[in-house]
Amino acid sequence: MTHDTDTEIDDADEVRDLEAEAKAKAENRAERAERAERMAREGAQAMAEHLAQIKAVDERTTRLKALRLAKEAADAQAKAAEAAAKAEAKAAKAGAKKSARKA
Repeated sequence: MTHDTDTEIDDADEVRDLEAEAKAKAENRAERAERAERMAREGAQAMAEHLAQIKAVDERTTRLKALRLAKEAADAQAKAAEAAAKAEAKAAKAGAKKSARKA
């Protein structure tokens, strides 16, 4: 009878061990699934932030380029106006010399 009792106890312990092992495996699977889901969510968020940063840089670059081109155009226009004013002054000075020679 002692042998039967020991066998029953061993069988009960084995069943408990198997149940505990199955429970641990199920918990591990659940933890891995949660971790994978969290990593996917964090990865998607990181990618969205990265793309937003790229877009912001592109927008700033476009704005700065437009400002630079506008400044270059204004500088070129000012330089052309200055050159025209110098040419006009030179022509007026040459006209005044001609008038002085004729008189």
